[in-house]
Amino acid sequence: MSQGLFGIDLTPLRVSSQYRRLYVAGFISMLGSQATYVVVPYQLRQLTHSTLAVGSLGLAELVPLVAFGLYGGVLADRLNRRRLIISMEQVLMLSTGVLFVNALLAHPVTWILYADAAVVAAAASLQNPSVSALKQIFVAHDLQRAASTLSNVSFTTASIIGPALGGLAAVTLGPDTVYLANIVTFTFSLLLLFSLKATPTQSTATESDLAALRTGLKYARSRPDIVGTYVVDLLAMILAFPVVMLPFVAARFHETYALSLLYCGLPAGALVATLTSRWTRRIHRYGRAIVAAAALWGLGIALFGYSSSLWLVLLGLAVGGGADAVSGIFRNTMWNESIPPEVRGRMAGIEMISYSLGPTAGQFRAGVMAAWTTLRFSLTFGGLACTGSVGVVAAALPSLWRFDARTDEHVAHVRALREPEEAT
Repeated sequence: MSQGLFGIDLTPLRVSSQYRRLYVAGFISMLGSQATYVVVPYQLRQLTHSTLAVGSLGLAELVPLVAFGLYGGVLADRLNRRRLIISMEQVLMLSTGVLFVNALLAHPVTWILYADAAVVAAAASLQNPSVSALKQIFVAHDLQRAASTLSNVSFTTASIIGPALGGLAAVTLGPDTVYLANIVTFTFSLLLLFSLKATPTQSTATESDLAALRTGLKYARSRPDIVGTYVVDLLAMILAFPVVMLPFVAARFHETYALSLLYCGLPAGALVATLTSRWTRRIHRYGRAIVAAAALWGLGIALFGYSSSLWLVLLGLAVGGGADAVSGIFRNTMWNESIPPEVRGRMAGIEMISYSLGPTAGQFRAGVMAAWTTLRFSLTFGGLACTGSVGVVAAALPSLWRFDARTDEHVAHVRALREPEEAT
């Protein structure tokens, strides 16, 4: 077993060149996209000075996420996944080019920001299920937890560096600089994606799109434990997603570095939790870990929303980010260890909705509630409501709470399916 710093298992990167290329391409792409992700609401705040207008970015993304997330899952089980990933990466690159041109205008057009957010949501929703499905194929069954941890390292590192540099560049050089840098990162990620081997089309090619979708939804209904992971994450994000409000929270403080510091809070906590996550290998009851982590996420966001001290605000974000990282490790491991490869793409489409629709709806909820009440109430109430609601889900879905990877029949079934493939 190849161990890195803090005991992170690097074996998936070492033994699979295809996974390594996909991993590095994803990191490079995320680095630029995370910078753009924080600069769009910053630019919109500059143009509108409205919490409601900024929060409404989530509303623009809502329909594309639902529609294309489900359809992206169907396509991931039907088409050449490599080709689909590359096509959507090109769409994302073009959409960033539109943001760049708009930012160069003397008076940037606000509706373009909303339209572009919708296009990005659609393209990412079509792409991500194929990425998730390829990761399951490229990584051996017994290395799925290691791959989930590595994915967290990649995402959290990009989420620290990207927003920090993006926020600083947006303030000092302007949003157009960030958008241009993102175009460059897309160029490098596409070079790596083109080097991936072609993947075969999947067995659902004989079904209609609607029939394939129904098959995926039928499987989801047969797995209330998996559905529980989606519901927990969805509630956590809808009720306690704070990122879009960070420019307004930073405005409370006089420190010029406050915005960049706050953007680093969640991913910094997530990175620390991931790098010290060796203990997770001893945990086999994934459902309980997911529920506990989501509850702690809510408490961290409540601390962030209520506090008046910049350092307590940052602490709340770090606690929340760490809890979300632990939840992510167990969710991804549970999905890849227990969902059969033939429906993995469609289930990844549903997952895409849970972890993308939640933040999208969450930023709209936070903006509306902040406009109706106060920013502090919106964030604090959301965090506490998250903690309470995930407890209700755990009580309502006992199969999630009882899930044990050592004895679960679905884990055993997927392991048996993967054994012949891994033996070759």
